[in-house]
Amino acid sequence: MKTRCAVCVALSVSAEQKLKNCNEVRAAYSSKGFNVNDVPNKGITVTPLKVCPQGYSCCTVEMEEKLSQQSHTEIKAPVSRLSTNLQSTFKQRHDHFDKFFRELLQNAEVSLHTMFRRTYGRMYMENAELFKDFFQSLTRHYVSGNSAVNLESMLSDFWADLLERMFRLVNVQYEFSDAYMECVSQHTEQLQPFGDLPRKLRIQLMRAFIAARAFVRGLALMPEVVNKVNKVSASPSCVRAAMKMLYCPYCSGQVALKPCQNYCLNVMRGCLANQADLDSEWSNFVDAMLGLVGRLEGPFNFESVVEPIDVKISDAIMNMQENSMQVSQKVFQGCGTPKQIIGRNKRSVKESAFPGRFRPYSPDAQPTTAAGTSLERLTIDIKKKLKRAKKFWSTLPETVCAGERIAPGDECWNGTAKSRYESVVIGNGLANQVSNPDVDVDITKPDIVIRSQIAVLKEMTNRLKAAHSGHDISVENDETGSGEESGSGCNSADCESDQDIYFSTPPDISKPRVDPVHRDPESVGVASQGSVAVALCGLALALLAPQLR
Repeated sequence: MKTRCAVCVALSVSAEQKLKNCNEVRAAYSSKGFNVNDVPNKGITVTPLKVCPQGYSCCTVEMEEKLSQQSHTEIKAPVSRLSTNLQSTFKQRHDHFDKFFRELLQNAEVSLHTMFRRTYGRMYMENAELFKDFFQSLTRHYVSGNSAVNLESMLSDFWADLLERMFRLVNVQYEFSDAYMECVSQHTEQLQPFGDLPRKLRIQLMRAFIAARAFVRGLALMPEVVNKVNKVSASPSCVRAAMKMLYCPYCSGQVALKPCQNYCLNVMRGCLANQADLDSEWSNFVDAMLGLVGRLEGPFNFESVVEPIDVKISDAIMNMQENSMQVSQKVFQGCGTPKQIIGRNKRSVKESAFPGRFRPYSPDAQPTTAAGTSLERLTIDIKKKLKRAKKFWSTLPETVCAGERIAPGDECWNGTAKSRYESVVIGNGLANQVSNPDVDVDITKPDIVIRSQIAVLKEMTNRLKAAHSGHDISVENDETGSGEESGSGCNSADCESDQDIYFSTPPDISKPRVDPVHRDPESVGVASQGSVAVALCGLALALLAPQLR
């Protein structure tokens, strides 16, 4: 009797379902932009559907095809939205850092020009192109690296040129040939006319530029990688699984029924299997970026090197002035005694003595550039953003399968009915998809685009790690992304011995060696006489131009 009643109830329910109309399905289908006439008025038994459960249904084969296309769009939409947000975040941060570094260089040039013009007046203006070229070269190196300007060579040439101009100025009573000045330039490092500052500044600038350029390139790479990965199309099996998850409930008239969370996770992990394989190298890359941020905040601080560069150059000039007698003597001993100009009037030199030192630079100051910020504020912000982005790829399925997209508990769609999802949730990545119950994934065919981006990330991570140690293995001409790797950078013994920007290493106080040449017995006395005139002329500080050339 009980069995007979159960059969009666089943037949009654089945009859009710057959009599049920498809009005809710028609309304939902129409809201997606499809023709409502595609939907039958009542449930029917149709030609076997390709994806959804067979039998009595409010779907047709044509509807299923259109809903499959819609599911492709809808499964990609949240991933694209999250990817676009990530791209936007790091594109903005790249622009902020890039603008900040460029404006630091611009402001440093303006500061030097203003201070030197006020201090040295006409004599500076006559030599202003030396400093203009200096800053232009720094900017070109920042933009394009050693392919545009070899920083170490440029700095060497700058100090040699500055020495030549000042040496002529403080020895105006002598006539110097180009060959003589070439001899002076060749011994710039041995003479150390500017003290140890050129060496320190070289190391500071090279480390700071390597770190800044690598970090900015890393910020630029992030949206590039995300953009390329975001263009990877979903596989047919992913589209099929998405259709089954999102729209097969329509066929049974349950348009409001949403997928179970674990069911959604398995579908999304299958669809995003290749993307999840980015996680390991992406995580390494982000860690390298965070490590370089620490360098930018400390020993490789671009701001603390560039902002006071005018004061540092001034101090170097001051050192030349204070040691002009000794420098001149050593030059005359090594390069020979130049021809003295009889009756040279030194009045103009005496009247243009250096008025005093520049203001001391305080490292505690927090200058604000035209970008409206400081390096400290930028690094605090970027560290937060990088940490949040570290697990972006591995957490995409969880991010998508949350909120209104899924139904909690057992009142959810499990792929066949409104019930608990019983399958085990599989792991992330292509290799784990061999046991995915909902998406057929060919684990033997990794996506070529994503594999190429993994290689790109690995290469950039190596560059970031090298920059962390003060070495440059960048690709020449970052603007085009082409060219050969550059091994140049802070690779000298000086760079290895100095551990931070403050250079506690004592300077080399040994006397510079200059190749001796024949000199007459009076040369030392002559040098001393010339040096007296120099001492009076603080102008040496003024990098002034060879007015008698």
